[in-house]
Amino acid sequence: MLAHYGYQDASGDFFITIDTGFCNGCGDCADACPAKLFGVVEEDPNDPLRPEPVAIVAGDKRNRLKYECHSCKPTSNRPPLPCVEACKTRAIQHSW
Repeated sequence: MLAHYGYQDASGDFFITIDTGFCNGCGDCADACPAKLFGVVEEDPNDPLRPEPVAIVAGDKRNRLKYECHSCKPTSNRPPLPCVEACKTRAIQHSW
């Protein structure tokens, strides 16, 4: 299942997508994110029958992605995003 978290600003649409089928709930994305956007929950709010933990964008951060993700938002020669780099299962993708 794909969980989409996103926002729109003057420069476009920006989304964080977590593929819960690949996410193993390790929390590496949460440790790598400088804005501390991610958290790991025992029960997937999008799939309550899933028995394993899963990463989510924390509830208090969901409405602030535009501001919270700003430091990682790529410009010209930006390195890979820290959360994507940290995710060994490739469960996290960004639209930018």
